[in-house]
Amino acid sequence: MPKELKKGDQVEWNTPKGKTSGTIKRKLTSPTKIQEHKVSASKDDPQFLVESEKSGKEAAHKPDSLRKKSHAKAKEKK
Repeated sequence: MPKELKKGDQVEWNTPKGKTSGTIKRKLTSPTKIQEHKVSASKDDPQFLVESEKSGKEAAHKPDSLRKKSHAKAKEKK
């Protein structure tokens, strides 16, 4: 089972233009709207509000689409 994601975690996900990354702002456990997009989150099917590093925009993502960034990758880039 994957590690539990939480607020402040650095994550990455795939987009049509390739991989991108950002920071988890909060766990969504009830239906909500982000800008004009309806998010069907629930306690049984949560989603995460993530802020993109590149654009600064917020979007909801299902846990299966997010991967926690490893500290090893960050150290390799230094």
